[in-house]
Amino acid sequence: MDKRSRLNGRWFLITALSFIISNLSFSGVAAQNFDNPDTIVVARDGTGQFRNVSEAVEVCRAFMEYHKVIFVKRGTYKEKIVIPQWLTNIEICGEDRDETIITWDDHANIMIPMADGKMQKMGTFRTYTLLVEGNSITLTNITIENNAAKLGQAVALRTTGDKLTFRNCRFLGNQDTVYTGMAGTRLYFKDCYIEGTTDFIFGPSTAWFEGCTIYCKADSYITAASTPQDQTFGYVFNRCKVTAAPDVTKVYLGRPWRDYGYTLFMNCELCKEIRPEGWHHWQKNREETARYMEYNNHGAGASTTGRVSWSRQLTRQEAESVTMQRVFNTNSTWLPQQ
Repeated sequence: MDKRSRLNGRWFLITALSFIISNLSFSGVAAQNFDNPDTIVVARDGTGQFRNVSEAVEVCRAFMEYHKVIFVKRGTYKEKIVIPQWLTNIEICGEDRDETIITWDDHANIMIPMADGKMQKMGTFRTYTLLVEGNSITLTNITIENNAAKLGQAVALRTTGDKLTFRNCRFLGNQDTVYTGMAGTRLYFKDCYIEGTTDFIFGPSTAWFEGCTIYCKADSYITAASTPQDQTFGYVFNRCKVTAAPDVTKVYLGRPWRDYGYTLFMNCELCKEIRPEGWHHWQKNREETARYMEYNNHGAGASTTGRVSWSRQLTRQEAESVTMQRVFNTNSTWLPQQ
């Protein structure tokens, strides 16, 4: 190698190192700039600090003690987002629930490459649009959508974090729209809209749904709880409204994905499309362990005359004991803001 080549090589190396150091420094400065309780603004049109929600999530400091808001302006954000387990006390707030949309389109039968080079189906649990692993996370006024074609299960929201709050949000999808994916975690849905076809609210978490609208898009099942045997509560729907698409005629309130599934509808309006028997055992004699209950529901689908014998109608005294404080404070004290 001649002298000129060596000089050119050295220049290239120095330039490359300078570029890397510069970018690392910039990233560090950027993170430091947002290491405070101020609101971060995201806007597709470039009027915010970031154009993508995932970029705003990336600059948040780990294990924050303060409440930090990521404000997302109107627009459609085509992103697959993870809020990692080391992030806490973040609120993602949309400017307008129906016009601030985070969307993706994975489904379970997409083929993806594995580490050994072979192709394998994605499977249900990787299809999420938004995965919330962190604790004490809030979503407000925003739509989370999986708009995949009906080619397999397609999750819009997947959660593994604890003390999660969703207010005035929309969750759009078909099969498996909302996956509450971790036993022992607590979730609160307030005034949300959730739609789907089959088992579109499913999983092992404890979740309270208050004043939500549940929209059934097909003749199928609303819930598929997999509540562990030692977990006192699973899904509680209170003052919710169950509705259905015009071509729907036969809907079950739920079927147990695993033994001991827990689901309670109380003070809810149930549409006429609800099957008279109300619940389905799925398979494997799960009616022997399923914890399926109702109390004080109304509407054309609320008649208890034809309900399956293994579901229960709570007494007034039993229903009064099902409070948010009791449901959420089994392990530690936490009550979401009303």
